[in-house]
Amino acid sequence: MAPVIVGVADIKNRSTKVEDAKEPAQLMLEAINLALQDASSSDARQLKSSIDSVDVVHTWTWPYADLPGLLSDKLGVQPRHKFYTEIGGNQPAKLLDEAAIRISSGECKAAVITGGEALASLNSCVKHKKLPPPGWTEPAQTVESVFSPTSRRLTRDDIGGIHSTGAPIHVYPMYENGYRAHKKQSIKENHEESAQLYGQFSQVAAQNQYAWNHGKPAGTAEAIGTVSEKNRMICFPYPLLMNAFNTVNLAAACIITSTEHAKKLGIPESKWIYPRSGAGEKDSDRFWERANYYSSPAISWSIDQCLRTSGLTKEDIDVYDFYSCFPIVPKLACEHLGLSITSPSKPITVLGGLTSFGGAGNNYSMHAITEITRKLRNGKGRNGLILANGGVLSYQHAVCLSTQPNSSGAYPDNRALKIPNKLIPQISAGAEGEAVIETYTVQFSRKGTPSIASVIGRLKANGHRFVANHGDPQTLTRLSSLTEEPIGKTGFVRPQKTEEGLTKNLFFFDSARL
Repeated sequence: MAPVIVGVADIKNRSTKVEDAKEPAQLMLEAINLALQDASSSDARQLKSSIDSVDVVHTWTWPYADLPGLLSDKLGVQPRHKFYTEIGGNQPAKLLDEAAIRISSGECKAAVITGGEALASLNSCVKHKKLPPPGWTEPAQTVESVFSPTSRRLTRDDIGGIHSTGAPIHVYPMYENGYRAHKKQSIKENHEESAQLYGQFSQVAAQNQYAWNHGKPAGTAEAIGTVSEKNRMICFPYPLLMNAFNTVNLAAACIITSTEHAKKLGIPESKWIYPRSGAGEKDSDRFWERANYYSSPAISWSIDQCLRTSGLTKEDIDVYDFYSCFPIVPKLACEHLGLSITSPSKPITVLGGLTSFGGAGNNYSMHAITEITRKLRNGKGRNGLILANGGVLSYQHAVCLSTQPNSSGAYPDNRALKIPNKLIPQISAGAEGEAVIETYTVQFSRKGTPSIASVIGRLKANGHRFVANHGDPQTLTRLSSLTEEPIGKTGFVRPQKTEEGLTKNLFFFDSARL
């Protein structure tokens, strides 16, 4: 049985007034009901009564005891399959892929996938000391503040945490810097490329009615690239407007069934969009164990396997949406597919990125699924591909959508496929000696001054990799340069014991300062 998407919907609660605060479950429920209406121009009750699968993307906003169960109860359905995901921006594409597999195998009849955030409303309630917000579901645990993925405490029991490095704001910039050096771009050229890319993304978001920034003037490349008091540097080379913006109230839902059941319910074929295939993989959870910092094997592999098992080539794809929490993710996808980053021959976003469309927590790519579905229905292409990214360039999942079913007949199950021979370099937790910088980033204070540098390097003596912080102010200054390329430069590293008895590495450009 061929799976088909028959209903999609997006919800945006633009108000941030406390009295208008809707919890994530309410936004998701509204999205599901709209998706049911979208699937059928008449009576949606039959489709609703056949729902036997409810998958929910993990929400950052609120700790629910059983969100899939809560939504099922509010819908008045009793699904055999209920699932709440782990955290990760890859999850919407993964859920769609897995739901399509269940539909194809006959395990379920009609599946709902949904997700949503209400961080803008929650933030407003916190400011007005209305926590928990009035009328919201009883939380499964104590809620004291607004959750932000970039403020999670780094653990002190791993190499990254010891060096205060490992959050998204640290790791994605490391890849951008590594990519720049690999491509032999100057710092200025690379920064202008990122600004131009996000300027174009902002224009897309300005035209998308569900975008958080819809109706506002699109950001220009100049404004996005210019560091200022309002656009301060976060971690080099990304100022604020190149970081994901998560304080939004957005939800989306998608309904998948089989062609047979859709026919039985009288859902018009003009509503049908076929998931043709999906594939996902991950790179090492430990960012210091990655093969390099200028490519993502998981991105390349996921796209390639998805295309191959869809029976499509990259030339067949008319529209893409590449996850874009930071500029490096769409850059790596474009690099792999041979697309121009700033003047691609095909759209590489239908939403406008997590800065301009809105981060939507883990659920950003659900909105890409709904938007590409609408575009394909409206004749704006025959095939689309969505790349969903999670973690710190860790987890990837790609899905292909089409106006036609997979030519092979059955929907492929790629879950057992894995990247062969993942290479992990030797790591020196305590490193000492002459060393070469592999990549780096510098975190800036709110006052705009560099505060801490994070360096990934290789020991010249044995090629082992290490993580370090800057060892002296002079090294921090050089790593913060807008003109000097630090990657590939030689310096010196030595271990130092912290007050907790842990080993922390320090990197110096000048051996005399060791």
